Amino acid sequence: MSASSITGTTRRRFITTLAVAATAVPVTAACGSAAGSAGHTRTLRYQGWTGQVTLPELAADLGYLGDVRLKWIGNTISGPQDVQSAATGQVDFGGAFNGAVIKLQAAGAPITSVIGYYGTDKKYYNGFFVLNGSPIKGPRDLIGKKIGMNTLGGHSQAVLDLYLRRNGLSTADIEKVEALAVPPVTTEQSLRQGQIDVAALSGIFQDKAIAAGGIRPVFKDYDFLGAFTAGSYVFRDDFIKRNPGTVRAFTAGIAKTIEWTRTTPRAEVVARMTKILKARGRNENADALQYWKSAGVAEKGGVLTDREFDTWRTWLEQVGQIPKGKVKVSDLYTNEYNPYASGGGR
Repeated sequence: MSASSITGTTRRRFITTLAVAATAVPVTAACGSAAGSAGHTRTLRYQGWTGQVTLPELAADLGYLGDVRLKWIGNTISGPQDVQSAATGQVDFGGAFNGAVIKLQAAGAPITSVIGYYGTDKKYYNGFFVLNGSPIKGPRDLIGKKIGMNTLGGHSQAVLDLYLRRNGLSTADIEKVEALAVPPVTTEQSLRQGQIDVAALSGIFQDKAIAAGGIRPVFKDYDFLGAFTAGSYVFRDDFIKRNPGTVRAFTAGIAKTIEWTRTTPRAEVVARMTKILKARGRNENADALQYWKSAGVAEKGGVLTDREFDTWRTWLEQVGQIPKGKVKVSDLYTNEYNPYASGGGR
């Protein structure tokens, strides 16, 4: 990957990224084309991730989605892009960092979160890594440095901004910390080749990089935020209204899959995901899957709580990205379709 292929931005473009994504969502977006009985369409269009197996893909393979089938329409490397695609009807559901979801909803996007799907815990966290010989030790050392992450306006950039603010950096200093969008599959390589100073890594890509050696974390989101569910799957409100049975089947299936990953031996989970990835024929490398540890979802069955959204709503208000008091946390999500919310999950 050449340096010219990396797209850079300052914090100002982080603001623009979220704003453009939000204002691009028309309220009367397409409704989707999947056919089915009233209240229960049987096909859900979605985007995947290169080299990874998503919870919906795993749920489908386990048979946990019932008669609901997934239709892959392509890959994404961006949660904000994924939920924007759901908001505009290009796909039927999408998943993203909850801060990005809040931003879209605050701008009028007719979407609702139905279940958490990834987060931070002791096994699965968002870490900001440097090479062992790097002089970067703390927050002020990041001024003027290039930080690579999978997308702009997502989890990594929000965590970075919050970390810098909590450590006393001014807005002017934070704007000198340059965030760069780098595909997850090449972030480690970009760090080792000196194209970026810091790499935001999580999940299987983080574990693969750690196993290769020569890197160390500057900070982790788990260190100052603890365990939390960071992202959720969303549907358009009109889709939910037309297809409550589908949303219920999807949500229950994902919830059951989350618990399956908790109770199943890690080697078995990895083997299952590897089989799925190889069988789908998308010309991908399955090597990174061997480093999978956890989905990091905080609540049982992916049940959502106010905390999952309030941290980021407050932060968005503080940095002026949404008007204070405009967003009511309880309006952002529903647990109506999750059997674990009422103790019905097994």
